[in-house]
Amino acid sequence: MLSSWRASFRNVRVLAIGAVVATIPLATAAHAREYSVVMANMAYGPIPRTLKTGDTIVWMNKDSVPHTVTARDHSFDLRIGPGQSSRLTLTKPGSFQIYCILHSPMRGSFTVGG
Repeated sequence: MLSSWRASFRNVRVLAIGAVVATIPLATAAHAREYSVVMANMAYGPIPRTLKTGDTIVWMNKDSVPHTVTARDHSFDLRIGPGQSSRLTLTKPGSFQIYCILHSPMRGSFTVGG
C-alpha cells in the first residue's frame, strides 16, 4: 500500500512540474526586456509602445505620496509608496487601461503583443 502511494505521489509531482514547464514560452524568456516608468508630479511617465509577453515594467514612484497602478480589468493592482518601486511582468497579450485609485487624473494605457 505504501509503495503504491509513493508511486502515485511521484506521478502527481511529475505531472505538476510538467504543467509548469509547459506554460513558460521559451521564445518569450529569451527576448524579455525590462522597462521603467516613473510616476512623478502626479502623473505616469511615458509607457513603452512595444511591449511583449514576458517583458517587465518597473514602476517607480518619485512623488511624496503613494500611488497605484491598477488595471481596469482587475488583472493587476500595484500599491507603490513614495520613493518605492514595483515590478510587473506581463503575462498575457492585450490592451490594458490603468489608473491610480488614489488620484483620478492619473490614467494611462498600454498594449502587450504575443
